[in-house]
Amino acid sequence: MRIIYIRKSMKILYTVVLIAVFCSIAAGISSDASFVYLEGLASWYSEFSAGIKPTTANMEMFDHDKATCAIWGLPFDTRIEVTNLSNDRKVIVRVNDRGPAKQLCQEGRVIDLTMAAFEEIEVLEKGLIKVKIRVVE
Repeated sequence: MRIIYIRKSMKILYTVVLIAVFCSIAAGISSDASFVYLEGLASWYSEFSAGIKPTTANMEMFDHDKATCAIWGLPFDTRIEVTNLSNDRKVIVRVNDRGPAKQLCQEGRVIDLTMAAFEEIEVLEKGLIKVKIRVVE
């Protein structure tokens, strides 16, 4: 009886922790009335990446030559400025997809940029970069 109670308690605790993590990703983007930002790792993806579907989460045709991104917690069509923290280069992208994959979020990834957007701020060979994200519109 005690083991069952502990398992139920652990399930409840695990559920609460998961909800807190996802809420912190979605709503924990630091903000005040006029400024919103998030820091973390950015990666890039293209139509040639494994598992990429022909449409994005908002049902647009995926195009790795456009300056778009996949991010959790921001509405579709939000425009965000992504700054590479190592060289201060910036690109403005539009949210049209969801990602990175949840297991990659646990590793610190906060955004997937299209190949074209990533190339604006870093060479593709770099793969992962530290970025600051700011909502601009």
